[in-house]
Amino acid sequence: MAKIKITSVKSTTDRPKNQKATMKALGLRRMHQTVEVEATPQIIGMVRVVQHLVKVENV
Repeated sequence: MAKIKITSVKSTTDRPKNQKATMKALGLRRMHQTVEVEATPQIIGMVRVVQHLVKVENV
């Protein structure tokens, strides 16, 4: 599978619990933190939930 790089660009303050939990599950705990993950269908679905809070790049 391909890898994607996910970077948090907005805060989770004042966001619904499900969005906070999704960011945590993706491994994003702080602002401007970047993680590299496999682009599985589950991860892509999680990114769609928080697409307004993250930036996604192909690796």
